[in-house]
Amino acid sequence: MNTTTEQTFKKIQQKALAGGGKEKIERQKKAGKYTAQQRLEILLDPESFEQIDQFVTSPILQNKNYTDGVITGFGKIDGKKVAIFAQDFTLKGGSVGIHHAKKICKIMDMAAKVGCPIIGIIDSGGARIDEGIHGLAGYGEIFLRNTRYSGVIPQISVILGPCAGGAVYSPALTDFILTTDKISQLFITGPNVIKQTLHQEITKEELGGARVHNQLSGVAHFIAQDENDCLQKLKVLLSYLPQNYLSQPHKTLPPHIDPINPESSFAPAHPDGSTSSPHTDVSKDEQKKLEKIVPADPNKSYDVKNIINAIFDKNSFFEIQELFAQNIVIGFAKLDGNVIGIVANQPLIKAGCIDIDTSCKAARFVRFCDSFGTPIISLVDVPGYLPGVGQEHNGIIRHGAKLLYAYAQATVPKITLILRKAYGGAYIVMGSKHLGADINFAWPNAQIAVMGAKGAVSILHSKKLKEIKDLQEKEILQKELEKNYQKDFLNPFTAAEYGYIDSIIEPNQTRNHLIKALEISQDKVEHLPKKKHGNIPL
Repeated sequence: MNTTTEQTFKKIQQKALAGGGKEKIERQKKAGKYTAQQRLEILLDPESFEQIDQFVTSPILQNKNYTDGVITGFGKIDGKKVAIFAQDFTLKGGSVGIHHAKKICKIMDMAAKVGCPIIGIIDSGGARIDEGIHGLAGYGEIFLRNTRYSGVIPQISVILGPCAGGAVYSPALTDFILTTDKISQLFITGPNVIKQTLHQEITKEELGGARVHNQLSGVAHFIAQDENDCLQKLKVLLSYLPQNYLSQPHKTLPPHIDPINPESSFAPAHPDGSTSSPHTDVSKDEQKKLEKIVPADPNKSYDVKNIINAIFDKNSFFEIQELFAQNIVIGFAKLDGNVIGIVANQPLIKAGCIDIDTSCKAARFVRFCDSFGTPIISLVDVPGYLPGVGQEHNGIIRHGAKLLYAYAQATVPKITLILRKAYGGAYIVMGSKHLGADINFAWPNAQIAVMGAKGAVSILHSKKLKEIKDLQEKEILQKELEKNYQKDFLNPFTAAEYGYIDSIIEPNQTRNHLIKALEISQDKVEHLPKKKHGNIPL
């Protein structure tokens, strides 16, 4: 390379690295935000980033800005290969024009070709107005790829700025959305449009801030305190995800195991003399606590997360959508080092009833796990579907069917444990044998029935109870009938007799049984009927 060419190259490269200039970078900093380049430096392993299309510019605009407002390329996160694009708000507000969109589409195509996750760091004002229809066309091309590559490679959106108008649909089509409090904003129409058309006053934060989408709409999956926290959460999430749909379910090795020569490694002894891995093992004391966590009284609540933490590998549970539809808990955990998807009713909130939001939340998670070969373990304690006029009128039948469809269609290993209540249609939908679960367990005190004792007695013996005028006598008979109903119906034994429950297990043996069930089912092969695709009740 001659001197003139080298000087020209360095000058262009420096301009490309400078983004929108010092003033705009300073403005980004004052808003509590990093630049696109800084975000990549924090997220990716040192010296792992290979940038692509650094010198691309807009073919329409007179001012030629290198990168055209988006940095694209490949890198590694904790050694795992990822494709990534980061919009640069300091250049034309990160707006999407024809070449900006083509760069994103190109990196998405390459990610699908090489089989690695695609991460989009979104910080954009939307379609580039001064490029006209080309910005809209670009978004359409991105949406097409989001859809075509769904279930092929994991797709993750990190919202670190505004994401407005049609732009919101790309993150909505991806598998996970991470947001940052006071920084992330997603909405179709902004406050100004709402004010002009509906005469309603609302701020951007109130309309589409991170908390709104994590607590109310369910659009987002994670909320972080700041950008650093957000990018760290992304790293943890990636550690649970496969590279693509063909990747074998991965098992993590304990820190003391040498991955090159595991035979030469050893597990240090515990105080009790055992040599179980401290990375994966749950102590016997913690497993014994299981019996005490769940109250014998079916009307008393408890926190199902205590059950999860006592069964699965220590500190491995990573909850998803923690603030939304809290009557169901979803997330990843590890069982003897194996990555697992967990779906669990939460008796602490609405008694663990299934409603519209929980159905949508759990259904999408089940479908993600099925798409990428992640086994599903369901922890069941559900009194039924949430009753109410609002639920019925807002479509609980249609939305509730989504969860049923997701479980029935899933062909990954499906293991179910009934902790306590499993009533009515909710029993069926929560990973029952009738929807194709591979191995179904129940604890001895589990109650599997059409409904609870009180409701059943009021229907079965309504005439007899109405005939009794004395209130005290009626109450005594009611309790006696409920007791008989509990004895005859509210137990797991009838279900076990008919093979709907494969095994009734002691709570303190739960972890061992689940590990064995996973070993049995992890190599299963199941074929669905040939078809183009099913018609999920959207």
